[in-house]
Amino acid sequence: QVQLVESGGGLVQAGGSLRLSCAASGIPFSRNAMGWYRQAPGKQRELVATVTSGGFTNYADSVKGRFTISRDNPKNTVYLQMNSLKPEDTAVYYCNVVGSRWWGQGTQVTVSS
Repeated sequence: QVQLVESGGGLVQAGGSLRLSCAASGIPFSRNAMGWYRQAPGKQRELVATVTSGGFTNYADSVKGRFTISRDNPKNTVYLQMNSLKPEDTAVYYCNVVGSRWWGQGTQVTVSS
């Protein structure tokens, strides 16, 4: 059974930072690309960042230079370090095994102005 459990969301002021974590189980974690997505109220889910099994990263233009995705294979965990947060970053953030139907339950990030 595949499980993805996100944590680390919360309420932060604009300019602040948060670090999201996603702990995975039930998959060969080190062999899979992992991704973070987000969905704001009334909007479609969008890609935030991905990291391949080899550690190559990709970011949405809106977060480049502010967010960093990383992975710890021995811990089966992927992280999203979010700095210089803006109110428009407010959304539910989801972890995903890239190309799969497996998603976490999401963690709320709210950035106040």
